[in-house]
Amino acid sequence: MKEEITMNNLIEFIEAKEKDLNILLDIYNYYIENTTATFDLDKITLEEFKNRVFINNSRYKTFLVYMSNELVGFCFLTQFRKKAAYDKTVELGLYLKPQFTGKGLGVKIVNYLEKIAKENQFEMLVASISGENIPSIKLFRKLGYVQCAHYKGIAVKFERKMDLIDFQKAIV
Repeated sequence: MKEEITMNNLIEFIEAKEKDLNILLDIYNYYIENTTATFDLDKITLEEFKNRVFINNSRYKTFLVYMSNELVGFCFLTQFRKKAAYDKTVELGLYLKPQFTGKGLGVKIVNYLEKIAKENQFEMLVASISGENIPSIKLFRKLGYVQCAHYKGIAVKFERKMDLIDFQKAIV
């Protein structure tokens, strides 16, 4: 039976600090080695990971996600593209420890990221998802994200060609 998260399970978001990067990297590297949720092929270094997530940034945020005082994963808002024309657009993502997936946390996490994005004057959210990541695709569709791109066979991982699907949502 699938366990759902209830209101009794309080979720807490704590802005990540540099000292937290090793913990976040462990979660992310699990997804590299065991899933197609990310198209990295090999574990990444702490330095590379540090360059991907924003720590102490006024607009782009990375958060540790806790439930009942236990770390369950992390989520982030990151720069969509490094051009001023995209300053009103932000990309979001979330990675949960495997034992916490499929429990309804995604809705609360994405809703929180949307709130933070609005507070930081972003107008468009983008999520890029592996075509094999059906739970994430369902989550974003459920939350009103619209598929805006489907890149077929764009990546190869585990000796399989993979699709990349982009979703977007306006929050103005």
